[in-house]
Amino acid sequence: MKRVLTVLLLTALSVLAITGCGHKGMKRLRPVVLNEVAHSVFYAPQYAAIELGYFEEEGLELTLVNGGGADKVMTALISGDADIGFMGSEASIYVYQEGAEDYAVNFAQLTQRAGNFLVARKPDNNFSWEKLKGKKVLGGRAGGMPQMVFEYILKKNGIDPAADLTIDQNISFGLTAAAFTSSDADYTVEFEPYATSLEQEGSGYVVASLGVDSGYVPYTAYCVKKSYLEQNPDTIQKFTNAIQIGLNK
Repeated sequence: MKRVLTVLLLTALSVLAITGCGHKGMKRLRPVVLNEVAHSVFYAPQYAAIELGYFEEEGLELTLVNGGGADKVMTALISGDADIGFMGSEASIYVYQEGAEDYAVNFAQLTQRAGNFLVARKPDNNFSWEKLKGKKVLGGRAGGMPQMVFEYILKKNGIDPAADLTIDQNISFGLTAAAFTSSDADYTVEFEPYATSLEQEGSGYVVASLGVDSGYVPYTAYCVKKSYLEQNPDTIQKFTNAIQIGLNK
């Protein structure tokens, strides 16, 4: 009987030892909060990296937050509510120009073309940018990447953004599609899924891609505060690795 009890005790101790080692050997994930400018299929590689576990493989526990606009994302980053911001690359430049000591630094790029579309009231298989002369367009925030790319295309086509058409920039990010259905605007500049939603509702029709007509631009990038970059270079590298794997899939 004593021998049986001894064997059972040794077995129990062995199991406890193995279990304890297992807990000690478990990979502890580093929490990282990512605040994105918008939630769109345009950023599919990022979502692939999340859903397929590439961040976990790199030792990161990622929390994704939809900021709803570059200004809000940058505010979250500077205030410390987010570790990493994802938005147009111009936002970091503005913060730097304002003289911030702990300014934002772009460390990786996700997209290199604009992901928005020009939507008209009616289908137009023969659209040309010259047709915007004398028209009203719902545009983006002044100084934001979507608006700058739009104005760049206009200038490429010999159109003066200030004199040849009216661009309404008073509507908040993400609300232009809803405003277009009840406004007197002739066109609106929209991301997905809003462009498709307007077509499905019969309220608008995609006539041009800003990504095609603008060419390559540093459209969206990941950034962190300078201090975070200096203190967490390993985390930044691991984050970039996960994004790169998502891009390759």
